Amino acid sequence: MTDADAPPMISAKGLRKSFGDFEAVKGIDVEVRRGEAFGFLGPNGAGKSSTMRMIAAVSPVSGGELRILGLDPAVDGPAIRGRLGVCPQEDTLDNDLNVRDNLFIYGRYFGLPRDVVAERVDELLDFVQLTDKASSKVDDLSGGMKRRLTIARSLVNRPELLLLDEPTTGLDPQARHVLWDRLFRLKQSGVTLVITTHYMDEAEQLCDRLVVMDRGVIVAEGSPLDLIRQHSTREVAELRFGVAEEGETHEALAEKVRDLGDRVEVLPDRLLVYGDDGDHVVAQVHERGLRPVATLVRRSTLEDVFLRLTGRTLVD
Repeated sequence: MTDADAPPMISAKGLRKSFGDFEAVKGIDVEVRRGEAFGFLGPNGAGKSSTMRMIAAVSPVSGGELRILGLDPAVDGPAIRGRLGVCPQEDTLDNDLNVRDNLFIYGRYFGLPRDVVAERVDELLDFVQLTDKASSKVDDLSGGMKRRLTIARSLVNRPELLLLDEPTTGLDPQARHVLWDRLFRLKQSGVTLVITTHYMDEAEQLCDRLVVMDRGVIVAEGSPLDLIRQHSTREVAELRFGVAEEGETHEALAEKVRDLGDRVEVLPDRLLVYGDDGDHVVAQVHERGLRPVATLVRRSTLEDVFLRLTGRTLVD
């Protein structure tokens, strides 16, 4: 449960990050409450990872104000890092060690006694469902197992705040769902989660609140459901036409269906017609003599929100 009265775990005001002349983060305001799962949603290059590195107290702030756990990362970096867990985008496991030793040696970095670390390792292996792989080499693990091991390692110091940068990139759907379940359990136990992702379903599944980032700025903030309600319609009708219907472009076809919904988006391979009744839209399209080669009616997602706000898709 979130604690609205507690001091924020993260507070950023006018936060900026520059690399030479390139400004990756352009003055964002963010507040993360204790006990919530907070997300940064956006495509690659949006500024999500640069923001996370500043929050992790491993990359200096270029401008603005940042407080982590009430502390200033410019002067309290070691104290902050001792209370954080960080799951980086790329696995940084030691391939020369087995699963158990990856956790044990990492735990010793925090100065924990051997018997305490050993007990925590057993708990974490059970939590991420890797007890039967304790003696296995890292190279023998699947991608999903490696990500679970990386998360277990980030929990060895019992952090108050866990940072996860693109936690499920490259995983198959089953492995992603197993990981989501572990993260949901962590949140239930009181750990505050901060997640970057470009997967809209991941953000919808995991995040209580999120910001949508694009080109270093925040373009929207709220719960997933609120953002969809504010910026999209209940349903979307996807219309895929052949290479060209009677020689017409997608833009020309869009004009023929524009009045059937609240708005129409033209993508390279399909048209998206937004409205409250997608099946009615499809029926009307056929009544007008148009013959899409495929149709799909679905509910709106955060990707539709992003498309509405930026004119781009999350995978651009």
